[in-house]
Amino acid sequence: MTLRAAAAVLAGALTLSGCSSSGAGGSTDGLDVVAAFYPFQFVAEQVGGDLVQVTNLTQPGSEPHDLELTAQQTASLGQADLVLYQTGFQAAVDDAVAQSAPKASIDVASIVPLADPVESVDLGEDDAGDDDEHFAKDPHEWLDPRNMITITNAVRDELSELDAEHAEQYRANADTLVERLTRLDADFAALGECQQKTFVTTHAAFGYLATRYGLNQIGISGLSPDEEPSPARIARVQQLARDNGVTTIFYETLVSDKVASSIAGDLGLATDVLDPLEGITDQSRGDDYIEVMESNLAALRTANRCG
Repeated sequence: MTLRAAAAVLAGALTLSGCSSSGAGGSTDGLDVVAAFYPFQFVAEQVGGDLVQVTNLTQPGSEPHDLELTAQQTASLGQADLVLYQTGFQAAVDDAVAQSAPKASIDVASIVPLADPVESVDLGEDDAGDDDEHFAKDPHEWLDPRNMITITNAVRDELSELDAEHAEQYRANADTLVERLTRLDADFAALGECQQKTFVTTHAAFGYLATRYGLNQIGISGLSPDEEPSPARIARVQQLARDNGVTTIFYETLVSDKVASSIAGDLGLATDVLDPLEGITDQSRGDDYIEVMESNLAALRTANRCG
């Protein structure tokens, strides 16, 4: 090899080396995004694509309401380019974000107006127990696809600001996700034509969905999935199920179906899954947010006699 050829090879190697250490976030790994739990992970992955590395603080199969962070997870927040979380939902994350001061963060509670915890029907004086003290607002806004569109656009804007070089790609990815969420919203809107409007579920996480699509939610427990319903509340739920012609008692995959199955057995009703999408596991009826929401829609259509 001549001296000139060797110099060319060396220059090429240096160029490749320089390229491998550049790009989004200053490395081939792209921007480091930390999501507090699954729905935010989904949005970040869809909008960021291969330009981001997304870490979910809540492990699959874990209940996000009760999340406790390790020291390593807390440290990761301070090193992240972007943190997606929601104040008032996971106290450990709220504290860690305040302590770690990440480069950028999106508090979903600041971009999606959170609703007061309400029941679609009156469950009497024993309707909430300690649950209202646990949540000042209903945190389950992601179960309304239109709210997910708002979150998608916020993530698009933040990633574009952090990595302006790839803003067009973030925008294109976000547009694709918004199209999917818009179709999902239109599909759910057809629930307004169903004969039955009332549904019973173990975890009263579906208030936003019920309000959006004209349904009535009856929660066996309140906003916290591990809340134990009192005998009086269970009796009231059973009576409301009879009065409203309910066909199905819904439960979720991350908590026990014991109470739902007991109520359904007493009333001779079916049981089925209505997934609040706080995590994806092998038991989830779908591989991502869209697929699981479509499964939820199918379950509601069957239970509510939608033809």
